[in-house]
Amino acid sequence: MEELVIRDAEVVDGSGGPSYRADVVVDGGRIVSIVQEAAAAGCQRPKARRELDAEGLVLSPGFIDMHAHSDLALLRDPDHSAKAAQGVTLEVIGQDGLSYAPVDDRTLAEVRRAITGWNGSGDDIDFDWRSVGEYLDRLDAGFEGRGIAVNAAYLIPQGTVRALAVGWEDRKATPDELDRMRQLVAQGMEQGAVGMSSGLTYTPGMYAEDAELTELCRVVASYGGYYCPHHRSYGAGALEAYAEMVALTRQAGCPLHLAHATMNFGVNKGRAPELLKLLDEALESGADITLDTYPYTPGCTTLVAMLPSWASEGGPEAILARLADEETAERIRHHLEVIGADGCHGVPIEWDTIEISGVGDPALGDFVGRTIRQSADLRGEAPWTTARRLLLDDRLAPSILQHVGHEENVREIMRHRVHTGGSDGILQGAKPHPRAYGTFPHYLGRYVRELGVLSLEECVAHLTGRPAARLRLPDRGLVREGHRADLVLFDPETVAAGSTFEKPRTLPTGVPYVLIDGRFVIEDGRRTDVLAGRAIRGTAYTA
Repeated sequence: MEELVIRDAEVVDGSGGPSYRADVVVDGGRIVSIVQEAAAAGCQRPKARRELDAEGLVLSPGFIDMHAHSDLALLRDPDHSAKAAQGVTLEVIGQDGLSYAPVDDRTLAEVRRAITGWNGSGDDIDFDWRSVGEYLDRLDAGFEGRGIAVNAAYLIPQGTVRALAVGWEDRKATPDELDRMRQLVAQGMEQGAVGMSSGLTYTPGMYAEDAELTELCRVVASYGGYYCPHHRSYGAGALEAYAEMVALTRQAGCPLHLAHATMNFGVNKGRAPELLKLLDEALESGADITLDTYPYTPGCTTLVAMLPSWASEGGPEAILARLADEETAERIRHHLEVIGADGCHGVPIEWDTIEISGVGDPALGDFVGRTIRQSADLRGEAPWTTARRLLLDDRLAPSILQHVGHEENVREIMRHRVHTGGSDGILQGAKPHPRAYGTFPHYLGRYVRELGVLSLEECVAHLTGRPAARLRLPDRGLVREGHRADLVLFDPETVAAGSTFEKPRTLPTGVPYVLIDGRFVIEDGRRTDVLAGRAIRGTAYTA
């Protein structure tokens, strides 16, 4: 007898097609049968060792977070309710061009310092891997060999690859260095990565010219992967930056997935239709493009990311030395406040939009929850003085919320036919962005039920079937017989994000059941001790 039958669920299957009522039978980690309108037909109802009454609940595929920063959180926190409680069953990590594989000892130390604001220092992690394959094996093992909370797929981080092969200098790669980067990308794809990411406003990835990126994208494409860039500007040069990525990947013959694709800052208010027109024209001419967004207006990154690229050359220790030098620090201020630093997307920084969300040193906790301007006013000093002091005292660790988005742009982009959902959720800090804990219920509660921006069937497809297709996962993302039983049951009348900017770690409501591989990760609204997550390797995996 099968393990589980989910009775009388309203199935929204991830395809975008109309919902239907059915009994869904799960066994051996897969969906083994779907009996539509079973009760009304009067037929023999399927039986199983356990029956779950899903009356009033929607059954959908598990949500796929196409832009996650859980690279260390998955190894740090076996509970990981930040994602599991939302109904997320798969996260795509290795984002924005910086993560922890492939590395050597030097590069690992540098990367850990550079992205402390994203993932913490890592002092609590045993970094017993160096290659992509070893990192994925570590995810498979998880906690005491039992796995991790949710599944994870990995993007090769182009900035980390450049740091390993070239360093943190702003210069063109030599032919030998470019060959080394090609080899590293090929090895990562063979070992199970699903594609490559870039952070083209973060060092050292931003130092790569288009020709270099094109060569690496050709390698990615040859293994069936995709390129996921955080492109060179979301501000003054946003449209040009999007067009650059479209042209680059078309030349390379590589599928393109635009990370947290939005139009921010005052210069882009109301300009989402221009972006969508650019994408539609490329799609109509044969380009392979998808994108992800989060359903909020503020962004989230690190304070050090705001600095001009020349100030970040050489890595974290070089940045700290420049900040400590009075003359150089004044040049940095001028670029930030007057010229518009490339780290701040070419827009002069507005200190009243930069809110500190987390610090590494608990002694600096009073800065959290305040904008730089508010803290500066309390201290009776200029905002740059406060920001500089914080960067030095916290050794580049502060994370920030950046209040520069526009609701009309958010809604326009999420309606697009190639849109998928991604939280971009940074889990560090005392006051993280609420998207880390609330993105997927917020889509369903706010933008489906309350605002009607998307229908329920459309939204679920954006969060399940469409991302699974981008990841080339043949047996996930849809409620189909034979597919993996990565499933979510939610109440369409009550599902909502509990997280807010005031209380960002509050868990969602209306998501009583989540299954991964047919096992209950969330049951009756509570996290179980099940660790069903594993590394989901790309189609090029050769082992």
